[in-house]
Amino acid sequence: MHRFTPLFLALSLSGCSMLQNTPHPAPPVSNQPQEISRNQTAGLQKMETISVMVRGSPMDVESEIKAKAAAMKADYYVILLDDETVVPGQRYGQAILYRQ
Repeated sequence: MHRFTPLFLALSLSGCSMLQNTPHPAPPVSNQPQEISRNQTAGLQKMETISVMVRGSPMDVESEIKAKAAAMKADYYVILLDDETVVPGQRYGQAILYRQ
């Protein structure tokens, strides 16, 4: 058991480096809000955090977030959470809106 400890430690530490992403620029602004990843938010202005509650699939949560982002004139959004609630078929989502 003790001989596997260094191996486990090395694998754990190498896995941590996979979680660090280098910043990338956001794609060019289009006429519709675009989903971006967290490492693409450098240099963007954070607008606010929004929440949605929908009946349906994860795609319904994403389309509702995109519709709210468009209504608020955001250029980009990052989805933070997309999860089922205790009510079957009901989903909850959160996103951060950004503008150029």
